[in-house]
Amino acid sequence: MASPAKSFVEVGSGNHFPLENLPYGVFRPSEGGDPRPGVAIGDLVLDLSVIAAAGLFNGPLLSSSTCFSQASLNAFMALGRPAWKEARATLQKLLSADEPTLRDNAPLRAKAFFPMSEVKMEVPAVIGDYTDFFSSKEHATNTGTIFRGPENALPANWLQMPIAYHGRASSVVISGTDIHRPRGQTMPPTGEKTPGFKPSGLVDFELEMAIFIGPGNELGSPVTVENAADHIFGFVLMNDWSARDIQKWEGVPLGPFLGKNFGTTISPWIVTLEALEPFICEAPVQDPAPLPYLTETKRTSYDIPLQVAIQPEGETKASVVCRSNFKYLYWTVSQQLAHHTINGCNLRSGDLLASGTISGPEPGSLGSFLEQSWAGTKFISLEHGGTRKFIQDGDDVIMSASCQGEGFTVGFGECRGKVLPCKP
Repeated sequence: MASPAKSFVEVGSGNHFPLENLPYGVFRPSEGGDPRPGVAIGDLVLDLSVIAAAGLFNGPLLSSSTCFSQASLNAFMALGRPAWKEARATLQKLLSADEPTLRDNAPLRAKAFFPMSEVKMEVPAVIGDYTDFFSSKEHATNTGTIFRGPENALPANWLQMPIAYHGRASSVVISGTDIHRPRGQTMPPTGEKTPGFKPSGLVDFELEMAIFIGPGNELGSPVTVENAADHIFGFVLMNDWSARDIQKWEGVPLGPFLGKNFGTTISPWIVTLEALEPFICEAPVQDPAPLPYLTETKRTSYDIPLQVAIQPEGETKASVVCRSNFKYLYWTVSQQLAHHTINGCNLRSGDLLASGTISGPEPGSLGSFLEQSWAGTKFISLEHGGTRKFIQDGDDVIMSASCQGEGFTVGFGECRGKVLPCKP
């Protein structure tokens, strides 16, 4: 078994951010200052603007770039995989235990490192557009059965293409941001024609992952399924909050609107495809075979265990309510991206493409309360006491993900948000 890479920065056992990971984010020091790109290593954040100013990104693709002096990662994302690999190689060398350049330069270390507890994380990119897919066969089957019955669970088109809708980029927020219960129209009470208008009583979480787009494509020029990975900068965790009662009333004929756009939470650290390479696995078999533009020569996914926990207000412990895995998704991210662009749609650096709710085949792997409570017809028991059908005010929803390698962990940190009462 190969030994895990060693850094001069202390990285405890099970820490999500060892030398093998090095995820990117945008932060600002707690005491003030402008947002700037950073990399997570152990319990520290490395300020990439300081490293760049010191001339340590000296490879051919980054030596003259200003991408690390920006307030977002968009410019770095746009450079593409060769530049990303150059940056990763530079950072892994600088942070390694046997490299003195940063290790032995105390003044530079004092400027470049910040404890995670002393920074404020920001949304890592300027998100121009946000698309939410519907890629889990288990989730699609469950929700279809709830609303249409088992005989019509999957729409006729679902097995032929990755279904999606366009979300709202402005309400994508970083982990730790509170979400206020939304207000809106709901189904008319029985026997009445006028809809209800009230705070949603059926706020739900949706366990998802999302990719940030690196280089975009020109309008009219699709991205092939085989080249899609070169346009993917990396992954984050996502909670695509939902108001089921608002969504049910408004959903026909155009699909989700106010039931979804009141808030979408993402984790702050973007984990790259290079960091996830040890966790590549086979993707589910597709039957029927997809059309040629969606057919992959090598059909793979990532084995990323996922977890959702609920911590009610006043409780000291969180109760795990879901354990799922990214590998369950029927449609891969490459297929999602290829389908998104097959009509010539142009993606741009910093765009966000979400997977849709990730549910698995077992009861404990259902990625929403809608499924777990079967649309509110049964209670969900919390392991530390109490029950739920949907999210209550004061509930903190905590999502996490980590992959276990040979002597190291590649993790995503947390994606969390607390639901607060509806604003007046």
